[in-house]
This record gives sequence, C-alpha cells and structure tokens, in this order.
Amino acid sequence: MKGSDMIDSPARRALLGLGLAGGLSGLGMARALAADRPPGSDMRFASSRPPPGQRRFVSPAVDAAIADLQRRIGDPELAWMFGNCLPNTLDTTVTEGTVDGKPDTFVITGDIDAMWLRDSSAQVWSYLPFAREDDALRRLIRGVIHRHARCLLIDPYANAFLEDPHARTKLKWAIGDLTEMRPGVSERKWELDSLCWPIRLAHGYWRATGDTAPFDAQWTEAMRAVLRTMREQQRKTGPGPYRFQRKAEAATETLVLDGYGHPGRPVGLIHSMFRPSDDACVFPFLVPANLFAVVSLRQLAVMADAVLHDAALASEAKGLAGEVAAALRRHGRLRTPAGEVWAYEVDGFGNQFFMDDANAPSLLSLPYLGVCAVDDALYRRTRARAWSVDNPYFFHGRVAEGTGGPHEGLRMIWPMSLAMKALTAPATAAGDAEIRQCLRWLRASHAGTGFMHEAFDQDDAAHFTRPWFAWANGLFGELILNLARHRPALLQSS
Repeated sequence: MKGSDMIDSPARRALLGLGLAGGLSGLGMARALAADRPPGSDMRFASSRPPPGQRRFVSPAVDAAIADLQRRIGDPELAWMFGNCLPNTLDTTVTEGTVDGKPDTFVITGDIDAMWLRDSSAQVWSYLPFAREDDALRRLIRGVIHRHARCLLIDPYANAFLEDPHARTKLKWAIGDLTEMRPGVSERKWELDSLCWPIRLAHGYWRATGDTAPFDAQWTEAMRAVLRTMREQQRKTGPGPYRFQRKAEAATETLVLDGYGHPGRPVGLIHSMFRPSDDACVFPFLVPANLFAVVSLRQLAVMADAVLHDAALASEAKGLAGEVAAALRRHGRLRTPAGEVWAYEVDGFGNQFFMDDANAPSLLSLPYLGVCAVDDALYRRTRARAWSVDNPYFFHGRVAEGTGGPHEGLRMIWPMSLAMKALTAPATAAGDAEIRQCLRWLRASHAGTGFMHEAFDQDDAAHFTRPWFAWANGLFGELILNLARHRPALLQSS
C-alpha cells in the first residue's frame, strides 16, 4: 500500500474529488495534513475572513480544500490570499431561503446590495467541483439557479435584481432611468451575456452533480424567455421593445437614438446595448457576447434534449446558435497585418472596433467560456493583440500590466484580466512563464488587504476601486484551484 493511501480525511477526499491530491507523495500529503494552520507563523498572513460565527455559509468541503492547498503553495502570501478569496462569496454575500418549497439563494456582488445575473453565476462557479460531496452547498447552488429563473421571468432585459421581488430599485443611479422598471429589478441594462451566464451555471451544475432537480417547469419557461429575448434583439423586423436612457455625465451610462442605441444591420447577430462592464456599447454587436451566446445556446440545447426531453426547445436553441455562429464568421472578424482577429464590436454595416475589456465575456476569456481552445490560431492572434498597445485599454505600469476598460478609466488595471490571462495561458514553457508573472502581478495588486479589487492604478496598487468585489475574489480562487489540478509545480515555485 502506498503511503498516501494510508491517509484519509474529509480534506483529502475533497481534494481527490478535484483531482488535486494525486500528485502528492505520501510524505508530502502527510506533512500537508499534519499542520493545523496556514504555512509559517507570520502573523502578517493571519486570515482576513470573517470569524466563523459571522460567515453567511460554511462548506466543509471548500474549507478542507483551502486548508490543504494553502500548505501546497510555496509563497505564503499567495496562500493567504487564496484562503481569503476563494470562500469570499460564501462568507459574505449569500442569503438562503425557500420560495414555493424550493431552495432560494440571493447573491450580492459585494459592496453593492443587488444580484447581477452575471456576477452571481460567476461567483458560485468555482464551488461546482465541491457540490457533489456537499449536500448543503448543492442546495445553495440549486437556490441560485431557481432565483435566476424567477429573475428572468420578471424581466429578461434586466441585468440586476433585488432580493424582494416586489420592491423598487435602491440604486441611486438607477432610480430615474427612463425604461420599463418593474418591481424586483435593480438595474435594467440590456446585456446579452446576462442571459448566457445562468445557462453556463445550470449546465455546469448539471454536469458536475448529475442533479436535475432545479430544471423544472419554471426554469423551462425562463429558458423560453431567454430565446424569445435573443430573437427580439436580432432586430430583424424592428428595434424591439427595449429602450433605456439615463441622466448621467458619462456617455457610457446611457443610449443614443431615443434609448434604442446605435443601429445595427439585421445580419443574424444579437444586439447588446451594454457590455459586461455595464458600459454602453459603441457598436451594437458585441462579438465576445455573441460568441458566448453560441456556446450557451448549444449547452441549453443539450439540456433540453437530455434533461427536459423537449425536442422543440432543443431545436430552437440549436437553430439560433447556428445562425449567430454563421453571422460571426461573416461579420465578426477584423483583418490586421498579423492576420485575422476577432473584433470587439461590429455593426453589420462593415464598421468594426477593436479593444478588450477586463469583464467576461471578453476576447481574452473566450477559451475560459468554452468558445475555443487556448491554442486556436484565431484566438492566439486575438489574445496577443488584446494584450498589447493595439488595445486602447491595455495598460503597463510599475505595478503590473493588464487590461481595464472605460468603466474605471485609463491606467486602471483589473485583476480579473490578470487571472484570465493565466487561465488562458498555453500548456507550454512560455505559458508557464506567463502564469508565474500573472501570479506576481496579482500578489502585488492587493495593497495589503489580501483580497482582489475591481481595478488598481498601474503605478500604485493602493489606489484601487471596490474593496469588496466577490467575483474578482472568486476568479482568483478558481485560478489557484485550476493550477493545483493541472500545473501544481507553478504554485510550489511562484
């Protein structure tokens, strides 16, 4: 019997479920499990999590994995950051309940008391590998899926929602918006990716657990609303029902042309009036969001067949995915001296715009979202251009280099872009070097807090926005989990 086979604990079983423990020698595992605290005794790296009694939700499987992985990370500062960041959504942002006899989970973004469809999906994504062995965690994620369905049925054009479906928005910047603000809606910016993220979470949860309980008649109705909304926003026969205007100093906060946004030729692509950053689009066909929609629609088609046994829904989802994919091939690419790349936004009239924004879906994030492989030639060219001065929102300074976007302005690098670059690095020596560098930049970005932020100044990490931004924390935690599973040597030597 191998030495590691003689060691058993909930922590080791959780890691084995992730495929994380297999690379440890028996001695290494024994040393890892023998310690009762994070590596070293440096009190600078005492946990920044809330005290156990003040945590909103506790997952023994997640906590066990944190404890074991911290002991496998060579850099104590990175280990400390991982221990703070991975559980941040569970520790601080979730509220559980029951609605109509079904689990209900409301998830705020952090320092904004509202639930974004995108953020909440991304925030719980990193916990999926633990859900099969943790009944309470599985119930919590089922609650998110149920809540998403109810939100989509309130208004599929809204991006953010309130805990109370009968309440009116509390966001001071959204109170006077000129749009159809329904009860339960916190903000009503039409963002195509807001319909994609809940499908991604549902499909990921089903694949991770085999549980079909959340996919009931209400969820099916919500998915029909998703398809109807995407079809409406192809705008083949007119502008559709969505309009939005806001009295704001920033042009990125409102839409032109009486609230319908810049025009697009009806070529089969889906309009998105706002980006995942919540900034208004320049051209209405946001290419990474349309690429994400193709993936999500195909995932929905698989679930409609295998889980819902609804051939009509599956056929409709596959048909729309094929139409959008064909339109992307015709209209979504940009010619450059280095070869074709994906554009960021287009309008179907031949106008194209290249940039990248740190929020996903982004051009950088395409393999992460399942659009393509990391070694896809078109993606590699696009990625290189996005991480260069050809992207007006790529910044290089004394602290780090990375991408940002108009949302927080020039010079402001988003840690999510650094995590995403590491998550999309190729499986080569050069890719390993990229990951090591990204880890160094991420370590330099937290400004002594032990957490990720929305953005930080390229030359001064102490100048940052949003001290409590759970999506960024979760993405950093997901990166460490991914490296532990696929490239553990990089954590030992970073």
